[in-house]
Amino acid sequence: MVRTVAVQCTLCAAIWFFFAKKSSFASLTRNDLAVQTAPQDKFSWDAIVPTEKLMWTDCYTDKQCARLKVPLDYANPDAGFAAIAMARLHSAAPHNSSAYRGPVLINPGGPGGSGVDMLLSRGSLLSVILGPEFDIIGFDPRGKSSPRIARSTPRVSYFESRAEREIFSLGDLESFNASAGALARGWARGMLVGGLAGQRDDGSLRFINTDHTARDMLRIVQAHGRDKIQYWGFSYGSILGATFAAMFPEHVERLVIDGVMRADNYYATEWSLNLLDTDKAWQSFAHGCAAAGAQGCAFYSPTAAEITANIDKIAASLRARPIPVRTSTAYGLVDYSIFRRKIFRSLYAPYATFPALAQALADLAAGNGTTLFNLETKTPFQCACDASEYQFESVYEASSAVYCNDGKRISPAYEDLLAHYQTMSETSSFAPEWELIRTSCLAWPEFPKNHFHGPFVANTSFPVLLVGNTADPVTPLSHAMKMSRGFADSVVLTQDSVGHCSISGPSLCTQKHIRAYFFDGALPPPGTVCPVDAQPFPANDAQPDAGAQAVLRLSAADRNLLEAVRELAATFDIRFPAGL
Repeated sequence: MVRTVAVQCTLCAAIWFFFAKKSSFASLTRNDLAVQTAPQDKFSWDAIVPTEKLMWTDCYTDKQCARLKVPLDYANPDAGFAAIAMARLHSAAPHNSSAYRGPVLINPGGPGGSGVDMLLSRGSLLSVILGPEFDIIGFDPRGKSSPRIARSTPRVSYFESRAEREIFSLGDLESFNASAGALARGWARGMLVGGLAGQRDDGSLRFINTDHTARDMLRIVQAHGRDKIQYWGFSYGSILGATFAAMFPEHVERLVIDGVMRADNYYATEWSLNLLDTDKAWQSFAHGCAAAGAQGCAFYSPTAAEITANIDKIAASLRARPIPVRTSTAYGLVDYSIFRRKIFRSLYAPYATFPALAQALADLAAGNGTTLFNLETKTPFQCACDASEYQFESVYEASSAVYCNDGKRISPAYEDLLAHYQTMSETSSFAPEWELIRTSCLAWPEFPKNHFHGPFVANTSFPVLLVGNTADPVTPLSHAMKMSRGFADSVVLTQDSVGHCSISGPSLCTQKHIRAYFFDGALPPPGTVCPVDAQPFPANDAQPDAGAQAVLRLSAADRNLLEAVRELAATFDIRFPAGL
């Protein structure tokens, strides 16, 4: 034990030295090697023994937590078990009353995203949307990873310590057009990651997939004493929801998939249709900034074309010469790849990010990279000889484990990656940021591909509701239309906004339709298009915000709902895939 700790702390010292030499940021304080307390889980999940019958324990002040025991391998249920952690926001209605509407499972995407974390941070806001008659259940899917202890098991980790993972990740991936050798380096890193996954596998990795998670969800529903699921899945959660509906159509009570991916393209490991609306989403930044005026947008120019041209100038400047940045707590470089990554990420959550991005761009144009640096950089790595301090820290392996296991095996040849990248580049200018996703699967272990991967055609016991935005950067509206054709009587609800998933933009119309669907099964009329109640940039004086007047005319209940929807949009952080 002592030797293990010593090795861990030696690696921490090596990380600090590497940070000082090469990292995009590094701590400047004298406490570089000190163990600092990170935000951590205040509830001990170790105290909950997984059981086949749900046993709820009070947790997090006003929540209940449980761990459900399920088969590790559903084809061989006696060959070990997995534990699925979940947290519940209890309904205001007693479970034995006629007002109680049952549990709604939520999934924040990822893959491998933590439903427990989503429940803890946004469960009360989702409850405002759905209504107090429902329990809100967030679960951590199998594979959700942490450095030492996972709420759900089995967990995924390609690295033997936090320090090892950090050393590997210090060389942040470049955009694949950042330099002549960026794509080749991305290919090489992908080959290494796939090899590590196979070498470090404890035998459970092959059971981390969407098929098994869908079966886990059915077990969760049945453990609640119910036969049919109520579910709201975002982003990759649309793949999980569609897979459940196709596998278990007779077990659907209410099922919303929001930010819809084409399942056929996902399971083919192509990922070639996600960027159809990405450039449209990016253009909305320039148009919105021009419309907002100098008071509403810090990067204002009179026309969208001028704004775009000015952004291109910044990109060219950063490609030629990165900007050194030093703050009171960190230092590093703002380069072309960081710049492009921040822009791409902003498209997921425009209401939360566009104004701050505009200020960062204005500062960059003046030669100051500090604002973008502060927006992009994560908290510097902190050593922890006591691993429990970071036991619920998010790591990225769970995401690639799911989609590499789910999808068709892809060619590891560099020439084939190059050909795919060139095809993607014809679709969107953001292909250099998107292509890196598939690289994790290049040398993936050759597990049997005998899990469910379609067809996505089903007559569900209640129609599915699909929700899509008109300018979603990674799940275009056409995907929702395509997927809807496979599910009998399903309806697509369109939200006329930029951003990923409906809750990235504040639309009272959209969320009232979702509430009505869950509460009494009311589907919106086919072709329904909902507006948003605000824009990412504040209105200028010449174009006052008409929405402000409309809010005054709302009922108290609708104002409360709109407040929750606005808060969700302002704090939106769902990305697909997680960590991109």
